[in-house]
Amino acid sequence: MNLLQRIALLGFAVLTLAGCNTGTTNSASHGEGTNHLANESSPYLLQHARNPVDWYPWSDEALAKAKEENKLIVVSIGYSSCHWCHVMEHESFEDTTVARIMNEHFVSIKVDREERPDVDDVYMTACRLATGRGCGWPLNAFAMPDGRPVWAGTYFPKEEWTKVLEHFIDLKETDREKLEEYASQLTEGIQSRAKIEINTGKYTYETSTLNTITDNFLNNIDYQEGGRKGEQKFPMPNNYEFLLREAVLAKNDKALEAVTLTLDKIAMGGIYDQLGGGFSRYAVDNLWKVPHFEKMLYDNGQLVSLYSKAYQATQKPLYKKVVEQTIEFIEREMSSPEGGFYSSLDADSEGEEGKFYVWTQEELHAVIKDAQDQKIFDTYYEIKKSGNWEHEKNVLIRKKSLTEVAKKLKLSEEEITTSLAKSEKALMAERDKRVRPGLDDKVLTSWNALMLNGYIDAYRALGKEEYLARALKNANFLSEKMLQEEYRLNRNYKSGNSVINAFLDDYALLIDAFVNLYQVTFDEAWLTKANGMATYANAHFKDAESGMMNYTSDLDPDLIAKKMELEDNVIPSSNSSFARAIYKLGVFTYNKDWVDTAEQMMRNMVEEVTTTEFPNFYSNWCLLYSELHQRPYEVAVVGDDYLAKLKDLQAKYIPNALYLGGKDEGTLELLKGKLQEGETMIYVCQNRVCKLPVTEVDKAFGLMASK
Repeated sequence: MNLLQRIALLGFAVLTLAGCNTGTTNSASHGEGTNHLANESSPYLLQHARNPVDWYPWSDEALAKAKEENKLIVVSIGYSSCHWCHVMEHESFEDTTVARIMNEHFVSIKVDREERPDVDDVYMTACRLATGRGCGWPLNAFAMPDGRPVWAGTYFPKEEWTKVLEHFIDLKETDREKLEEYASQLTEGIQSRAKIEINTGKYTYETSTLNTITDNFLNNIDYQEGGRKGEQKFPMPNNYEFLLREAVLAKNDKALEAVTLTLDKIAMGGIYDQLGGGFSRYAVDNLWKVPHFEKMLYDNGQLVSLYSKAYQATQKPLYKKVVEQTIEFIEREMSSPEGGFYSSLDADSEGEEGKFYVWTQEELHAVIKDAQDQKIFDTYYEIKKSGNWEHEKNVLIRKKSLTEVAKKLKLSEEEITTSLAKSEKALMAERDKRVRPGLDDKVLTSWNALMLNGYIDAYRALGKEEYLARALKNANFLSEKMLQEEYRLNRNYKSGNSVINAFLDDYALLIDAFVNLYQVTFDEAWLTKANGMATYANAHFKDAESGMMNYTSDLDPDLIAKKMELEDNVIPSSNSSFARAIYKLGVFTYNKDWVDTAEQMMRNMVEEVTTTEFPNFYSNWCLLYSELHQRPYEVAVVGDDYLAKLKDLQAKYIPNALYLGGKDEGTLELLKGKLQEGETMIYVCQNRVCKLPVTEVDKAFGLMASK
């Protein structure tokens, strides 16, 4: 019996304790006092601060208490917009009977996975090993007093949770050796996760290999509804950024079809808030129709970037509207006065998922009083008296184009547009009267960097100065609140406090955002900060044996295993993000060490990236492969009129172009000798070799089109 089989036996033993009873329970009201979470800043932890369970945050104090009292640890992990986290809190953690068991026999620790992804990774891996399947949140793990996990599961109704607690109480009292065995096996499993080995050989990036990677992406596309084939639909922006890049550079029409079909379906589906803008986390069906209604900053930041680039490439008005509406949503609901972006909006309001967003036909018609306006709105948004979802509720979705609706109703497109605008304005005003979903108002560095990139890309695509101004406001906020001495970063900020040492994704994504901010401002201060952070990260996160990067700094206390992110998910892995960011940084600064490090990291991953049939798990690595295969154009714009020419250049989607320059030559090596008195010149260079300069943007495009 192998390690995974032995570990999975424990999962089977625990799960067979409980039946399938998910009935409601009577929960006690909150007590007057608070537990050890009362002084935390995380909204998720504060949600549990008045539970009768004596929760601790993840801390030396909690671990010391467990050792001193020889108690098992319950580590319960979630996040503020997690629906089932709220359900389990209400059913179990607010219940005094459950709390009494937990307080007497365990040290209970609450973790916000968004603040402490390193802790989450340890116990999520334990859950996958122990159960033999994928896990989610809430994540509930049992651990020895030293933090080594013995088992982990997800959501449990109160009756099942009580049985699980009693099982581990009994096991501790009657068979401590078995617990030690489970802890040793799980810890061994976590520590033995595939470690990357350094690849010291040479590698040539081939067009044929890149084409195979693209074909493997396309083999997993649903060409009826867009997105990947499957029961549920997740917007995975990085996948489609890769396909969009290859659609343009390789002139791959099938890749362009996959991107535009997916983006069209998302924009017309319920996963996109048709009234207020912004994207929900995912669709629970394969039609993009019914969302899981929580809205995450990281989704919205990346999707603003993706739709901006798709608009540059296609000029589809739908994509422009999505970008504008989503930024309006971010400004309205996810922005702090200081300049940061908040983390998420809850799926629930008044204890009901989606209640803020859905409508009965009667509710809609009470606001839209004109009969023709009602008919137009119902036709355009697929509204039914019986509802297009559950309980006679309607999710606003679109299946027909404006032209098709106009033809069906025998009206002009202008009449349809005018009517919809009037109805939507009235409905937004009515919706604003509803009880709003909960807001997680903490600011996270890495997620803010993704949204910062969204504003930069929107500015490039649409040319709106207010987008650049907002990007600069956010970048200055992050510089002032998150960036510390010697370019060390903090991860979180709330209510004036920034306390958690940053992780690799915070460095990688902010370096990338600052490099991109340089490209639209030509302010070298952003490159200086990016280089400082890269130098700091290289000193404190690098794994000397492999050349890859650990997720946690060498200044942070060790957990039972070090995390090294390699696979890309909805947020690209911190290693692929760091490699791509320092590659660009190295091109700008002529820093061969950065370029060599990025290439080494790519070589380490090249076998996984090029042989898998599911490259969506390595989409950001695939982008780096493409960038190393076709080295970027270095487009220098120098002279008094540099900003106007730069805006015209960046309005077009050229994924393999990096921009540098300014009114004068600045300090970058490539710009030396480029200033010509009285002229604004555009130089198209590659590998530091420049073609003859031009003064017209169209001629610069021509130089990039010809090889």
